[in-house]
Amino acid sequence: MLVNVSYNNKQTDHKIAQQVGAPYSLTERFKLKGIGSPKLIITQTSIQIHNLLILDNNRNQCNIEMRPNGIIVGFRSLLESYALVIPYYKLVLYKGKAEEYSIYKDNYFIKIQARTKDKEIHRFVKKVLKAKALSSSQRIDEL
Repeated sequence: MLVNVSYNNKQTDHKIAQQVGAPYSLTERFKLKGIGSPKLIITQTSIQIHNLLILDNNRNQCNIEMRPNGIIVGFRSLLESYALVIPYYKLVLYKGKAEEYSIYKDNYFIKIQARTKDKEIHRFVKKVLKAKALSSSQRIDEL
């Protein structure tokens, strides 16, 4: 779900919380050693996101926020903030090229630059993959 999160809207916040859960509390953030990524440089996107990013001439960059049941990929275009909300069960994250991670959800995708010297990015992606694995193991137990 791609949404405009520039303005405080309770309906949008409720939809996001339904998809990926409420934000982590402060103590949980300390236990996880942070839930946000550093700045990520976007190299390629799906057409829907590309149409938003080409509206300005700024460098295309994003960040990722972890939630209990998914992630939120946030980016800006003009003066608006957008979020791609991805639950873990729809998240496909892999390293295609040598210096690039790909994040897919249905017909949306974002490819981010991850050079070998960017250790923080690699650590954060491992943390997201671990959280996804823990989330999927809980779903199997529920069946």
